[in-house]
Amino acid sequence: MRTAPKTEPKTGPSTPFHVLIAAAGSGERFGGNRPKQYALLNGKPLLRHALDIFLNDANLASIRVIINPAHEALYQEAVKGLSLPAPIYGSSERKSSIYNALKEINNLKNEDIILVHDAVRPLVSGSDIQKLVERTVETGASSLATPVTDTLRKSSGEAVSRDGLWALQTPQAFRFGLLKQAHEAANDLKATDDTSLVAALGHEIALVEGSRANIKITHPEDMEIAARLLQKNYDVRTGFGYDVHAFDMQDKTRPLMLCGVRLEHPYGLAGHSDADVALHALTDAILGSIGEADIGHHFPPSEPKWKNAASDLFLMHARELACQKEAIIQNVDITIICEAPKIGPYREQMQKRIADLLNLEPSQVGVKATTNEGLGFLGRGEGIAAQAVATVKIPGLQ
Repeated sequence: MRTAPKTEPKTGPSTPFHVLIAAAGSGERFGGNRPKQYALLNGKPLLRHALDIFLNDANLASIRVIINPAHEALYQEAVKGLSLPAPIYGSSERKSSIYNALKEINNLKNEDIILVHDAVRPLVSGSDIQKLVERTVETGASSLATPVTDTLRKSSGEAVSRDGLWALQTPQAFRFGLLKQAHEAANDLKATDDTSLVAALGHEIALVEGSRANIKITHPEDMEIAARLLQKNYDVRTGFGYDVHAFDMQDKTRPLMLCGVRLEHPYGLAGHSDADVALHALTDAILGSIGEADIGHHFPPSEPKWKNAASDLFLMHARELACQKEAIIQNVDITIICEAPKIGPYREQMQKRIADLLNLEPSQVGVKATTNEGLGFLGRGEGIAAQAVATVKIPGLQ
């Protein structure tokens, strides 16, 4: 197996990827009154922690969860509020569960990248996922792993050299066609992970050094370790954004866009892009929360390619930058200031649109409106302003 050094991920466009989360196990070694993938860590099921990490990644193309049909009620409780495809039913054996899933997601192309992740690893980082995907583009098969540092000895007393030994983690990533071929050829081959099946075909597995914080929850004490890691690793930060645009009184064909939604109004807002004042303010709020420069730095109005561009692009770029810094957007709040049009009839649609763009739930998105009480140019109905606040969790200083 080849190893890749633990380096910072490349900047620039990344590769879309698909995810299977294995959550059909019984977790007998864990104990307790529910399977460990549904045990609560900081008030949230382990499976939900894993899902949230991937759903916050701008390059996620699709995600499916493999469950035990007997756990349907627990699964529905864990994913409440998420818009996910139906779960795939697995079995007591991990290998057959993954194979069932590969047969069901037959719309993928052979060259597509697919990640297989254990639901009981709630602390994998976004940057490690990105490194893994990019390495798989080069090699076809790779896994997160950490070098073994403990002294090893057999129960018979014989010492085992740790030189060259690595402990494999998940996610593991493959070209879809390669992974499916490996499962089809597996027959009665005993394997505890997918790299073993792919290696049996003679395909080399690249190892990408990951974080030791990406622990697998096996015993109750692992939950205590994971809880401490979550508390230690994240700071909560807040960013603020403000923007204002005048109405374009000269062009009656220009649409009025607010929060990614088209509103009925005689005039649109003047600007180089679509002038969505609410999304501009929100983009700046997210950029500010992660210490980035403002929207004008990332999307200069002097560049022709942003002429009439949808502001959705700006917001998704801010989301991707947050993801690259392993920041998790917790909630956002927008206040729109205008005399007209009325925002109330569009509020729920705006919430849903922003939630979709940021991979959030509508309940995590606040959209409010107020007037300027007839004062100033806003009060005279000459334009619209917006204020926005974004709250994120981001890895703290060590």
